[in-house]
Amino acid sequence: MVTADGPTTPAPVRFDAREPATTPASAWSDDPRWAELPALPLPTGRTVVVAAHPDDETLGVGGLLAELATRGPAPEVVVLTDGAASHPGSPTLTPDDLVRVRADEVREAVRRLSPGSTVVLLGHPDGGLREARDDVERDLRRVLDAGGPVDTLVVPWRGDGHRDHRVAGEVGAALAAERGARLVEYPLWLWHWGTPDDPRVPWDRLRVVDLSDASALRRRRATDAHRSQVHPLSPDPRDAAVLRPDLLAALDRDVEVLVVEDDAPRPTLAREFFDATYARHDDPWGFEDRWYEERKRDLTLAALPDARFGRVLEVGCSIGVLTARLADRCDDLLALDVAPAAVDRARERLAGAPHVRVEVGDVSAAVPDGPWDLVVLSEVGYYLSRADLHRTATRLRERLAPGGAVVAVHWRHPVAAYPLGGDDVHRVLARALDLPRLVRHEEADLLLDVWSADPRSVARRTGLL
Repeated sequence: MVTADGPTTPAPVRFDAREPATTPASAWSDDPRWAELPALPLPTGRTVVVAAHPDDETLGVGGLLAELATRGPAPEVVVLTDGAASHPGSPTLTPDDLVRVRADEVREAVRRLSPGSTVVLLGHPDGGLREARDDVERDLRRVLDAGGPVDTLVVPWRGDGHRDHRVAGEVGAALAAERGARLVEYPLWLWHWGTPDDPRVPWDRLRVVDLSDASALRRRRATDAHRSQVHPLSPDPRDAAVLRPDLLAALDRDVEVLVVEDDAPRPTLAREFFDATYARHDDPWGFEDRWYEERKRDLTLAALPDARFGRVLEVGCSIGVLTARLADRCDDLLALDVAPAAVDRARERLAGAPHVRVEVGDVSAAVPDGPWDLVVLSEVGYYLSRADLHRTATRLRERLAPGGAVVAVHWRHPVAAYPLGGDDVHRVLARALDLPRLVRHEEADLLLDVWSADPRSVARRTGLL
């Protein structure tokens, strides 16, 4: 895999995989557009991942495979080529040997990513998908037909610069349109030849899936399973590793970056959403009468690292049920909500607490001046877009008092109307706050985290150690 081109881009992409990457990995993550990338909701239903070569599934979407493995039906993996051309002229492995080795490697890699996933190897010539295009389309159609309706088809990005990737993406796009399936594409060689300012980078169509630490680790281990590609077969130059360390470093990150057509990013929910919600019900989420909510409040308060706090900011206080409990644990409390109806009810509830202020406010637009000893984010983060949440969390961190803490608790089940899921919220918060985590409580229904600028445990804070 030395020189490749991609005719779907404004000018042909040409790169030499043996040369260093055009741009270091840090140039991408440091670009201000990187943190602004919208989230891609995880696919649901039947998801089929198409790889042009054995290892594309891991390098391109290994983290996505790992995430899907924990949240729904295991995705299916289809590998189009046999991988025989990775080491032309190798004195160690013949092309037939490489076919066998790489088949074993991809099966092991997928097992590490998603143990329940099936792997179908179509065995078309490595580097020859353009010449075998009709056969590739026929075989991929047969695989898709065998499993029932496809909800999401994940394929190599058509602008990736390698002709096998282009053909795989074009065939996949046609079959997705034919079936009414959602098409998701993944770049791979873009991170080798591209620069953030290259006009061929589809910034407006890039979306991200935030990965758990476990998924990122699974992807790393799955990459190691492709030993013939990441390690030399022998000291002979013809047996050199195909994948350079700089490309592997660029792909070893905590998000999966994907390309999606005709997908409007989900914006932060407007105030009108909440006004309409409270117009229908005084207590829309059952804060006053659900045992689930009462227990969650107890968990939240028990997780706080100090018995009492000075200044507390509660974001998204709703009708003030948790606010009343927080009021007993602090000297000064500012509770905010975007919905005036909710603020009115919270003010009634807190009328006897002069140290509590309840105001209409939107922290995604402006974070109140601190310093705050405690910030509470309970069931609020998923109303924000990924970019707005990241910005808000960064501003909250700037206004946190020395030794201050942030507690977040969120519902984990998907809600179609929300821009983010609960797990996604906590991943974004963890990266934006960049604080030591003191508490992690995880259940099927909720996730609770406490981060603090003071890394000491409760025992050390209280003199037990």
